[in-house]
Amino acid sequence: MTSTSLFEIGQEAPDFTLPASDGSTFSLKSLRGQKVILYFYSKNNTAGCTKEAVEFRELYEEFKALNMVIIGISRDTVSSHQKFIAKHDLPFLLLSDEDRSVCDLYQVLKEKMMYGKKTIGVERSTFVIDADGLFQHIFRKVKAAGHAPEVLRKVQGQ
Repeated sequence: MTSTSLFEIGQEAPDFTLPASDGSTFSLKSLRGQKVILYFYSKNNTAGCTKEAVEFRELYEEFKALNMVIIGISRDTVSSHQKFIAKHDLPFLLLSDEDRSVCDLYQVLKEKMMYGKKTIGVERSTFVIDADGLFQHIFRKVKAAGHAPEVLRKVQGQ
């Protein structure tokens, strides 16, 4: 696969290993047999990213009832994730991708304009992965508000 290609539905999700907010080392393959919502976001405690995390928290039980595990990934530190989780009472793991290797792997880093300067940032993206490790749904250029309910409707088949 070239770095310019994007993933397709039915394709196997690339495995990775990252430090998790609970102090463990997380590997995607450890969740085989469960469905996974893998969402990439820019930064803890920013307005949009907080909105998105809180929406996933509010729908956590509905996702859990569908045998789905929610995992958030940003380039923030584990310590920052722990504070973000405590502040917003998040019931799911956040993974730290400080070296941006997984952001690169999932092709979520995009050129953006910030205060008139070009910068590389995370394009909010969500990947729904089935129990066999295959992409079931892919959301790119996500708008934070209303995203978690949209994902829930999609996985419920509505």
